[in-house]
Amino acid sequence: MKKSLGFPGLLLSTIFLFTACSTVEKPEPIDIAGIKVEIQAMEDAFAAAEKARDANAVAAYYGDEAISYGRNEQPSAGKAAIREAIAQNIAKDTLGNYSVYKVVDIFVEGNTAVEIGSWTEFDASGTKLENGNYMSYFEKNSDGSYQCVRDMTTTTKPLGSGM
Repeated sequence: MKKSLGFPGLLLSTIFLFTACSTVEKPEPIDIAGIKVEIQAMEDAFAAAEKARDANAVAAYYGDEAISYGRNEQPSAGKAAIREAIAQNIAKDTLGNYSVYKVVDIFVEGNTAVEIGSWTEFDASGTKLENGNYMSYFEKNSDGSYQCVRDMTTTTKPLGSGM
């Protein structure tokens, strides 16, 4: 006597066939070290543009809809407003002070990255004046590069110390 698989057998065979033939796409590994190098290069370009007193080059770090939360001031919303705040800060500095930015940690997921960094401000002779920390949130552009869309900075200088 010949036995039929019937509907349950056919269903199981079909599921097995599709499962066996399907390929699972593995997500591409994230190159954290490479992204950290890329973000550090952006920070270095930011610092060089500040030192060169070029507000447009500093603002290139930001996306069009970015919001920047500076120390002891209201947030600047949009690239134009951020550029203006940068230009005002550059105009106030008549002493030639400059800052150095360092990526401390980076977290990446999909097309976004979060950087935690430290900054140190120096006078023209290289004497350390102040330091602090910052956090920047980046989104990857269609060309594969990152742009900052949010950032916030703090100082380690105690309140009431002449800031």
